[in-house]
Amino acid sequence: MADQNGQEKTEKATPRKLRKSREEGQVAKSMEISNFAVFSAGMFTLLFTRTFLAKQFYVLSRGIFENLNSLDLKINLLQMYATKAVLFFVISTAPFFAGVFIFAFAANVLQVGFKITPKALRPKFDKLNPLKGIKKVFFSAQSFVETIKSLLKFLIVGYLIYIFIEDLIHETTNLANFAVIDILKFMSNSVFHLIIKLSLLYAILAAADFIYQKYKFKKEMMMTKQEVKEEVKQTEGNPEIKSRIKSVQVEMARKRMMKELPTADVVITNPTHLAVALKYDPLKNGAPVVIAKGADLLAQRIKEIAREHDIYIYEDKPLARMLYRSCDIGQEIPEALFEAVAKVLAFVYGLRKKRKQIV
Repeated sequence: MADQNGQEKTEKATPRKLRKSREEGQVAKSMEISNFAVFSAGMFTLLFTRTFLAKQFYVLSRGIFENLNSLDLKINLLQMYATKAVLFFVISTAPFFAGVFIFAFAANVLQVGFKITPKALRPKFDKLNPLKGIKKVFFSAQSFVETIKSLLKFLIVGYLIYIFIEDLIHETTNLANFAVIDILKFMSNSVFHLIIKLSLLYAILAAADFIYQKYKFKKEMMMTKQEVKEEVKQTEGNPEIKSRIKSVQVEMARKRMMKELPTADVVITNPTHLAVALKYDPLKNGAPVVIAKGADLLAQRIKEIAREHDIYIYEDKPLARMLYRSCDIGQEIPEALFEAVAKVLAFVYGLRKKRKQIV
């Protein structure tokens, strides 16, 4: 699969693209799942509320036919019966519509989750173009697939109903010997079994369509390598600019480090490749702090500045390596190095004291 520029879409959709498509209302959703929920909810609601519906109809019809001979067709009476009819319709159909709404809503939420997407509700005037609409309906692969799906569904459901009705025809030959109540039970059970079978079939078709829609959505959301690169630039910034910013930040940090270096108490080296400058202020810190460190040329520059400011340079290869690896600039030394650094500082402080006494 390729995009308009001829590049192959070989990369999986990024979380950012999936999030944007969801905000625009593009999700992997099967209409067959929703149709199945509406059909099943409607059929089973009618089935399980049939006694309630019969009772409601009985009450309404009895109220009308008992007074049919004495009815005086006046406007007030007609209004009363019209009101009763409306109330009958609302009360009788409320369970049906409530069940259909709840199951349809649940089917959509289970497929894609619950999220309000204002972008999907905005009017898209480009979709009002009749030429695009005709092309989408009659000349697109999607319309062809949907037509095939509808045809297959019609044939499968039609064939199942034909088989079921054919069996019923053979069974109805014995109804002549049944009582009325038995005939009604037979009809009720037949309808119930038909609904069960159609619902199971519809569930299989809906599950298959859901898997197909997931696969189709995944293919549609795939990206080219260039699209992934562009998205990385948008989300994380241009790599070249980021590299430049990072180098500037490193240079600024180096300048601050060199500016603070003259206040160090000691510079520990290994002696040629590494240099770590330590400062200890018991009033501010609980342990010595690394105020500068570097390797190779930067280590040589640290030692030059140390000599310029008469900072003692102490050679200890293992200690220099451990300090360089375990400590960042501005960080206190780890507890494991307290004893070794304390010995170095004690030695340096002793030298300072001797120099002052000589002076």
